[in-house]
Amino acid sequence: MAQDKLGKILGSVAKRMRADFEQSQSFNHNGEAGTSREILIQEFLSGYLPAHVEAVHNAEVIAANGDVSPQTDIVLIDRGTPPFTTLNGFRIIPNECVYGMVEVKTKLDGAQLADACNKISKMRRMPKTSYRPIPGVIPRTTNAYGKSHDYFPTSGLIISFDGLQLETLGSHLVDWCRTRNPIEWPDSVWVAGKGHLQWGDPRSGSLFRSPVAGASLFQVDAEPDQDILLPLALHLNIHFSDAWMNPLDLVPYSGATPLGTISKRWTI
Repeated sequence: MAQDKLGKILGSVAKRMRADFEQSQSFNHNGEAGTSREILIQEFLSGYLPAHVEAVHNAEVIAANGDVSPQTDIVLIDRGTPPFTTLNGFRIIPNECVYGMVEVKTKLDGAQLADACNKISKMRRMPKTSYRPIPGVIPRTTNAYGKSHDYFPTSGLIISFDGLQLETLGSHLVDWCRTRNPIEWPDSVWVAGKGHLQWGDPRSGSLFRSPVAGASLFQVDAEPDQDILLPLALHLNIHFSDAWMNPLDLVPYSGATPLGTISKRWTI
């Protein structure tokens, strides 16, 4: 079966990633180790994201109103995003072009989980308003987080190479989400070798694409031979195969910056 074949392929990928992760632990500088692990996840994402979505490492997201995101491990963007700057590999991304973000952790605990959740919450609350409407086209919407959006809302994933037991992480995540609106909740949490946490229907047990009010948090234990990569690859396909954006309007980003002075006019 195709699923069995894909599962075997991703099982071998998981073993290679685990070996690369173990090798990164020998790095003397914590910054180098962290960067190498983020690149491991970026390379995996790049292999299984739809072609119109790009995984960018080391980026900062800005909005037309001046909001700036925290520095994000991996940002998932439209491939048509203009390169505002790529100085030393660092990119600045207009928020309208962002489809998702991924926080990568070495060993996920309660404090690390809260840090990642706070970053996702801030990013998702940043406005996406600078689009040019397409004349004659019926406006498109996306239903997520319990409401309809006239843009593609930013998905938020947390991926870790190790961490506390999923049951403990699930309790921490529920505590963090309890006093917040679903628009701030992460879509899922993934821990290599253990499994993942994802929202779903409390009655049927079916998993949701994104959290909504009244959803239950489910602990999904990984199959030992496949680790988390097969369900993660399917999760990426569900989230981003229909990712879309209207044409970006850069004019609001110019703010009050003078664009020039009219010094002469010809009338014909």
